Amino acid sequence: MANKKQDYEGDKALAEVLFDSIGDGAITTDEFGKITRINPTAQSILGYSEDEALGQWFPKLCTAYDDSGGAIPLIDRPVTRAFVTGNIISEKIHYKTKAGNLIPVSMTISPIMVDDQPVGCIEIFRDISREYEIDKMKSDFISLASHQLRTPLSAIKTYSHMLSDGFMGQLNPRQNKSLKTIIAATNRMNETISTLLNITRIESGSVVVAKKPIAINQVIEEVIADHQLTVTDKNLSIKFSPVKDNIKIISDSVVLKEIIGNLVSNAIKYTPNGGQISVKLSTKDKTLIVAVSDTGLGIPESYKDNVFTKFFRGENVIRQETSGTGLGLYLVKGLVNELGGDVWFESTEGKGSTFYLSLPLLPQAIRTNKSVN
Repeated sequence: MANKKQDYEGDKALAEVLFDSIGDGAITTDEFGKITRINPTAQSILGYSEDEALGQWFPKLCTAYDDSGGAIPLIDRPVTRAFVTGNIISEKIHYKTKAGNLIPVSMTISPIMVDDQPVGCIEIFRDISREYEIDKMKSDFISLASHQLRTPLSAIKTYSHMLSDGFMGQLNPRQNKSLKTIIAATNRMNETISTLLNITRIESGSVVVAKKPIAINQVIEEVIADHQLTVTDKNLSIKFSPVKDNIKIISDSVVLKEIIGNLVSNAIKYTPNGGQISVKLSTKDKTLIVAVSDTGLGIPESYKDNVFTKFFRGENVIRQETSGTGLGLYLVKGLVNELGGDVWFESTEGKGSTFYLSLPLLPQAIRTNKSVN
């Protein structure tokens, strides 16, 4: 019996040493959310001593805030969701320190389960202030560079089109071919600059969304018209399947055109000559679903988790299409979040992809329009 007790005490002492030695902040709570352990790193990050933290209600001691500085409601806190769902939650949020400063942290909360019931939780978190500063510097640089590039690019585009339209005399076929290359390059650069500026707006929280009733069929038709020249050049077919009635949704038409335009542009870019693209609208429950399909390169299974991340481009795509920033779908995801919608995809390598966008319908549209399959 004595040996068992010594072994238990030895294991307990080792566990305590290991907990205190964790390089990241670590906090444990009981089933009521009261702090039972806090390691030295967590004390250093938050500014509370062990005596000040132990026994305190975790959500009160560690108040949480979003990127814009707004307090996160208790029901939406990661610790609450971990308790309610029994799932491990990983997120980036801000904690307020004892000194009143907001610091960004990357955290993971794991519920401690006994017989499928939460009896506490453990949170591991680290201060990512340096990463935030670097990201901000990158965003500021991109924003500044993009604005500075816009002015000379506008001049290049204007004079190129004047030359193409014959305002400065007729060009021979060789000159016309070279000019088309210049115009195509300026268009690509302009698209890249617009993407970079939109991303900096999303990441800085300065995207302005002006929601109002818009006719979705018209928005899709305008997007397709904008891309018709490229579709023709690649000998692609593009089919639009609208909803039967021109229903309306509450959204921002400019942002929505940017989202759908990116999805259609990607479909065109990664579909070989002679391929097919379709844009289909349908309704389900209280949402409108936009499906953009292609017969293009498809996405390998190993890459699917990275599709909406910044600067990601699959190797199969790079081999076929060297141009591209890997920012289009990252931008799409950010803009969709701003509209309160969702985006996902299905894809088979070598056969093509379908990207889905869901947005809430107007109440009257829900009552008077059935799903179109």
